[in-house]
Amino acid sequence: MTIRGTIDRPLTHDPKKQAPMKPSTSEPAGSATPDFTSTGANDSRQNRTREMQLIPEALARAHMHERLHEAEQERQAVRLATARRMQRRAERASMRARRALAMAVMQ
Repeated sequence: MTIRGTIDRPLTHDPKKQAPMKPSTSEPAGSATPDFTSTGANDSRQNRTREMQLIPEALARAHMHERLHEAEQERQAVRLATARRMQRRAERASMRARRALAMAVMQ
């Protein structure tokens, strides 16, 4: 059983793979409405579809870039806090060493 697409849910969204439109029998062959299925219109419709399909990908890429930037800022903040903590620890050790040296000299 072959499932056929409908107008609302076509089998494919690629205009080149869709079935061509048949001229209607009620309309005369040389009617006043010209055929606008030129390659330019088809390409522009296909490009617009391609752009529309790439919008979620672009949004996801921007979101991931933002998340990576936030993570890098967080890592930098953690490194800065660790460096300050280690600096205070080194200053306290230096003060203890000075005090010990001063006590040894005084006696």
